[in-house]
Amino acid sequence: MKRRDMLKHLGAAVPAVALSGTARAAADAMAPDASLPIASGPFKPEWDSLDKYQVPDWFRNAKFGIWAHWGPQCQPEFGDWYGRLMYEKDSDAHKHHLQTYGDPAQIGFKDIINQWKADQWNADELVALYKKAGAKYFVALANHHDNFDLYSSRYQPEWNSARIGPQKDLVAGWSKAARANGLRFGVSVHAAHAWTWYEPAQKYDGNLTRLDGAGKWWEGLDPQGLYAQRHPRSKTGGEGGVWDAQWHWGGGAAIPDKAYGEKLFNRTRDLIDSYDPDLVYYDDTVLPLWPVSDIGLRLAAHMYNRSIATKGRLEAVVNGKILNEQQRRSMVWDIERGQSNRIEELPWQTCTCIGNWHYDRRVYDNRAYKSAKTVLHTLIDVVSKNGNLLLSVPVRGDGSIDSQERAIVEEVGRWMAKNGEAIYDTRPWAVFGEGPVMEEAAAPMSGAGFNEGKGKPFSAADVRFTAKGDAVYAFVMGWPQDGKVTIRSLRSATPHLTRRIARVELVSSGRPLAFRQSADGLHVTLPVHQPALSYANALKIT
Repeated sequence: MKRRDMLKHLGAAVPAVALSGTARAAADAMAPDASLPIASGPFKPEWDSLDKYQVPDWFRNAKFGIWAHWGPQCQPEFGDWYGRLMYEKDSDAHKHHLQTYGDPAQIGFKDIINQWKADQWNADELVALYKKAGAKYFVALANHHDNFDLYSSRYQPEWNSARIGPQKDLVAGWSKAARANGLRFGVSVHAAHAWTWYEPAQKYDGNLTRLDGAGKWWEGLDPQGLYAQRHPRSKTGGEGGVWDAQWHWGGGAAIPDKAYGEKLFNRTRDLIDSYDPDLVYYDDTVLPLWPVSDIGLRLAAHMYNRSIATKGRLEAVVNGKILNEQQRRSMVWDIERGQSNRIEELPWQTCTCIGNWHYDRRVYDNRAYKSAKTVLHTLIDVVSKNGNLLLSVPVRGDGSIDSQERAIVEEVGRWMAKNGEAIYDTRPWAVFGEGPVMEEAAAPMSGAGFNEGKGKPFSAADVRFTAKGDAVYAFVMGWPQDGKVTIRSLRSATPHLTRRIARVELVSSGRPLAFRQSADGLHVTLPVHQPALSYANALKIT
């Protein structure tokens, strides 16, 4: 059915039935600003306690995860932040919404959620594909800034995917598939910013309440449970508090009330307790609502203590952004669409996407996805600096991925099958690399990251290193025209080796290569026949 045809039938939709007595009672039993307790254990919701955290070995060894950044904003297939931009008059999303759905005052984001059915979603098939691509952990979106929970949410009982839209517990499905495939499982939580993110909706349907739903499909539901817009707008610009200092709850941003924060705490604690994720990614500066609330500190302490109690040791990972040194000791730093420019003492993660975070049909039509080559160069660079790569593969509104995405994922898998030895379970070597990219002044990070793609592209003159046991792995980031490689960091007088090199082999084939170690470098002769996927060639040096 076409989208316009679907709209014609909205008026005839069956009104939403009331919540079950059990669910309503559970939600109503607590005062609006009451919160659940945190698990008992050694960690307290204080930085001086949380900074005793140690990153678990599973995360350090995994190196590569894949993320399904998928929710109702993928339904229009029109890219990032649709649930906000559809309300901004000068945006392409607003124009698209008018042409495709109608006036946002009549067909708002709540109505997009209702149209989203995810009827082609096959979690088992997708996660099996991602495992074959070499991922060691899988992360599912639990909610976005749109405030819609993608699980059977006890504390967001009206606006969740088990209740409306797909009428499926998506997090449960992803969790089951990840564990069936032997992958660690994570969730990402983004809902803290709904308070300001939805502010443009106040001019449309963002101020509706339960009383306005009589005779409509959402009769019995309170739109404020989704939009949370019965508050004054942020002070600057008139476009909502999501830019610059306002993203960090400064600069005149409207500050959420206590009830909003405690509800978010309860929703997230319920998510952790119900689905037992190994990793929780918070799309926040530091932690949710930090520094205007302590709910993030409580959530981190709860997750760490719960992990110790249920697993016998601390196996949990918490990701946050823009961290100071103490905060970096307390959790795992995430850099969005960017990389560090040095070997980091503590494990970290970069998150990026092969397209836009939310599915965008225009990226497919323009064949504008990142290539497998770019993905793998990013992975190698990040791992050489003590990091992990979390890669988002955009999921269509119906729950499938497109043919171009599948081809990229499959190519990554073919390379990883041949070269994964040089990625998994490794640690940084004495230096992370050499060559023109390293020698060029690195692009600085902005905010949460955002320096990817701003530097010189990798070539056969660039090398990245990892280490494991007695081996050093050198990745040659291209195939030299003459088949000769010189690695200066492995010269005979290098202070980084205690013994002379005895063997060099091409990891993808296991075959030994001719080499000569001299005062100016390690000189390696590559095979006569250039192998497939030779844009990144791992050499094992022992």
